[in-house]
Amino acid sequence: MSESSDEYPDEERKELLSEAKEELKRVEHLIYVSLKYTRTVDVLLNAIGRMIEAYEYAFKAILQGAVDKKKIPEIPGTPIERGNLVREIYPGDEQVSDNVELFFLLRKLHRSPNPEREQEYRRHVAMKTFVDGREEIVNIDIITKYYLFQLDFYRRVEAEFQGKQE
Repeated sequence: MSESSDEYPDEERKELLSEAKEELKRVEHLIYVSLKYTRTVDVLLNAIGRMIEAYEYAFKAILQGAVDKKKIPEIPGTPIERGNLVREIYPGDEQVSDNVELFFLLRKLHRSPNPEREQEYRRHVAMKTFVDGREEIVNIDIITKYYLFQLDFYRRVEAEFQGKQE
């Protein structure tokens, strides 16, 4: 091996963050381009799926950093365990906690059976479904807010990786 073993984990975290960034670029395109021309619930669901993937990559990057610093022994196998562990690593951090909650909500929305479709092919296209006994509505405005919220979180994680804050 030409590289020291200390450099490899950073490369892995860098790759995970790069994958998260690529997923967020796809979400941005889905929201600002695809939804403009194809106003369907399928596009909303595709954006939600991409956002879930971006969160998973970001959480793995955070957890990889925790493994590297010997804060945790290993990265858990399931997305729910990873999300909960990220929350434990940042106790009392509202931004982290809120993003983990959004991740869990997006997973439930994406898995919901037969979401109701409203106003397809119109500006106010919406997906309605029930999650945890509560009606959830996702439309263009809501998915855009979720995306911007997630993008802010990604930028924070990226800044921490680059050592701008710790």
